[in-house]
Amino acid sequence: MGNKAKCPMIRQTQMCDASVNHRHSFPARRRFGVLALLVGAAGLLAAQNPALNGHPEDYARADVEYGAKLYTQHCDRCHAANGTGVAGVDLRSGKFRNAVIDAQLKNVITKGFPTAGMPSFTFDDADLTGLVAYLRNMNSIDRGSLKPGDAARGKLVFEGKGACLSCHRVGEKGSRKAPDLSDIGTLRGAGTLERTLIEPSAQMMPVNRPVHIVNNTGTSIDGRRLNEDTYTVQIADQNGQLLSLAKKDLREYRIDTKSPMPSYQGELTTDELSDLVAYLLTLKGQ
Repeated sequence: MGNKAKCPMIRQTQMCDASVNHRHSFPARRRFGVLALLVGAAGLLAAQNPALNGHPEDYARADVEYGAKLYTQHCDRCHAANGTGVAGVDLRSGKFRNAVIDAQLKNVITKGFPTAGMPSFTFDDADLTGLVAYLRNMNSIDRGSLKPGDAARGKLVFEGKGACLSCHRVGEKGSRKAPDLSDIGTLRGAGTLERTLIEPSAQMMPVNRPVHIVNNTGTSIDGRRLNEDTYTVQIADQNGQLLSLAKKDLREYRIDTKSPMPSYQGELTTDELSDLVAYLLTLKGQ
C-alpha cells in the first residue's frame, strides 16, 4: 500500500499504553469505580447522540448528501473515497480518537492537526452539519446512491416556479416582506432547509413570526416581530422598514404561529426540492 501519512484525528479504539502501564497502581475497588464512571459517561453520550448507537435516520438525508459532496471536494485527496487513505485511520468505522459527540467532531474538522498533515478548515455551521452527518453514515450509505441537488437548476426554481423572490431577497434582488436569504447557506443546514420548504410553520423561528398590529389611530401594520420587551415591540413591516412601537399606543397586537410561507410539498417535485436546497446552500453572503 506504500507509506501513508499518519494522522491522529481518528483511529480504531485501542487500549492506551499509559493506562496499561499504570493500571496496577489502582486498587481493585477504584478500578471498578473508574470503569463504572466510564461506562456511565459512554451511555450518557450515546443517549445525547443516538446516532452513536447506529441510527442513521437521526441525520437528515439532505445533510448526508450535502456532506458527501463536501467530503468529495475536501477530504477525498487524503482520506480516499472509502475513508481509509490515511494510515491507522478508518473513517467508516465510526470510532474517532479525539471526538465522541458531534460538537467534538466539528471542532476536530475545524482545527485539524497541522503538525500531522491535516490542515484546519473554514466551514460554516451548515457545512459542518453536512460533513458530520456524512461521516456518521459512511458505513451504512453507498455514496454512489446519494443524489445531491443541482444548484444551477435550483436557482431557476427559486426565481421561477417557486416564486421565492416575491417575498424573500437575495442581494439586491427580491422583496423585503420575508427574511433576507443572502446568507441563509451559512445559517441553516440542508436538512433544516428541506424541512422548512415542506413544513414552514414547524420550522419558523420566533424572530420570524408574523404580527398584525392596529395602532390607536386605526392604522394596520403587518410585518415580522424582531424583538419585544415589556413596553415596546420592534418589527420589520412588509416594506422592510424597521419600526419600534410603544405597546401603550397599540389597539391590537397579535402574533401568529402559522407561517405565511406556503408549503412546497406537492408543489415541487422531489428533484426540484433537492435542487432548491442545493441553491440555498450556496448563499453564503458573498
